[in-house]
Amino acid sequence: MKNHRFYVNLVKMLGFLPRRLSYYKLAFIPKSALEPHASGTQVSNERLEFLGDAVLDAIVTDYLFNHFPDRDEGFMTKLRSRIVKRKTLDHLAEEMDIPDMIAPGVAPGNISKHLYGNAFEALIGAIYLDRGYLTTRRFFKRKILKKYIDLGQLVKKDPDYKSRIIEWAQKNRVEITFESKEEHNSGRQPNFVATILLKDQQKGKGRGSSKKEAEQQAARDAMKTIDTR
Repeated sequence: MKNHRFYVNLVKMLGFLPRRLSYYKLAFIPKSALEPHASGTQVSNERLEFLGDAVLDAIVTDYLFNHFPDRDEGFMTKLRSRIVKRKTLDHLAEEMDIPDMIAPGVAPGNISKHLYGNAFEALIGAIYLDRGYLTTRRFFKRKILKKYIDLGQLVKKDPDYKSRIIEWAQKNRVEITFESKEEHNSGRQPNFVATILLKDQQKGKGRGSSKKEAEQQAARDAMKTIDTR
């Protein structure tokens, strides 16, 4: 009865029939679970988690590369990190009811902070071993991305003001120029001052302890004066 309930819940979660049920059972056995193998050795989902982490990175990278054909590497890297970060994976696991699938007998006081997110990665690893990359990618897109991840909101959280204003300028065919210079003050660390010119008109100015920081502040300042939607 227990195995039947696990199987029914798993099929509902996956949206397809698993071929090797043992992979999925292992995915929900955290290191802290007191569930030894028949041989007497301790088993856990750590290896599946390791595999799932790599597969998930590949899937998210694949999706972002095709979904944002005009965005640069920096933008995609930051967006991917927001999707696969531990806090997000923990949240996804709870939304998918993964906590209900975790093997019983987790050792008291030995519960990992990211136990559920780790199980989610192990599940990705199990799907990959059972059905291959294409099915795993399809599962992530249909069952995770479309249901639980708001890409629009993640993009809006992007603090890379420089990339955003450059993208806006390219889209609207506006000439953009960054001018930066270093200022030295006696007894202090050097400061950098950056300005942004749009059509040869200054639209933003910023200061920072590095050229990059100053340009980010200048871009942020400039974005207050233009409509970047």
